Amino acid sequence: MTHAVIVVSGLERRFGETVALAGISFTVAAGEVVGLLGHNGAGKTTTIRSLLGLLAPHGGTVRVFGLEPTVDGERVRARTGVVGESPGLDERLTARELLRVFADLYDVPPALQRTRIPELLEQFGLTEAADRRVGTFSAGMRQRLALARCLLHDPELLLLDEPTTALDPVAAHQVRELIAERRREGRTILLATHNLDEAERLCDRVIILERGRVLVEGHPRELAAALGVPSRLTLEVEPLSSEQALAVLRGCGVVAQVEPQPGRLTVDRVTRRQVPELVAALVEAGVPVYGVTVQAPSLEDVYLALHQRATRR
Repeated sequence: MTHAVIVVSGLERRFGETVALAGISFTVAAGEVVGLLGHNGAGKTTTIRSLLGLLAPHGGTVRVFGLEPTVDGERVRARTGVVGESPGLDERLTARELLRVFADLYDVPPALQRTRIPELLEQFGLTEAADRRVGTFSAGMRQRLALARCLLHDPELLLLDEPTTALDPVAAHQVRELIAERRREGRTILLATHNLDEAERLCDRVIILERGRVLVEGHPRELAAALGVPSRLTLEVEPLSSEQALAVLRGCGVVAQVEPQPGRLTVDRVTRRQVPELVAALVEAGVPVYGVTVQAPSLEDVYLALHQRATRR
């Protein structure tokens, strides 16, 4: 049975009169990649700092590897790799020097450093720039170096706080590929992000925060089904019957339109339960149906539906 690496129960945290976290609870299992989503100010960074023991809870409990971070912070951080929105690199050092400094801080034996540092530089595409000062690096190179730094001590858990924010598309893609590789290696990852496409591609499960509260958690498809978030239906019918099909669908109370490709129609904002009913109505009307495709709602659709619901409340 897979054990829990992170267990958060009723976590509360305030900054003066501002409530940053209002009793959130969640778990992350070993080998799981979980996305922590929300607008700026939703509580993502506060959660990560609490997991590292940098902020003490005002209520509730936090356990990482079964340890209390505010008491056993050093032991937690020794088994954790962290990358934040700002890499926090010493620009006066070269990439190789910086990795050596942090390897010493992580108590990586010198013999192991001699193999691991070149391997990480190669893995993150930094070998040619290894002896350049970090101050000359681009934003993408700095973030890749930050990822290499956080893997020096072979951590069991990665906490990534907006790792692709402010990066150009190419650099952001490179960082996502590196995260995906860590996922394939079976590392446990908590990815705090407001990039929905990023979370949908990289995560097994998402936790959506809103004003310091957990709105919902689960796989995007499960959330879409539970919330009744609409899908898009594409139908392929006999081209000569397109207008008839359009009339039948409109008669069923849905908004349909004919696409440029002959015989192709789309229906927006349809639930999965409606699909067999719509197909049956077309067949009953004598319209030949050659293909049916349901495009599942994206994480963005789920997120917007939740945000709209929270705003109405």
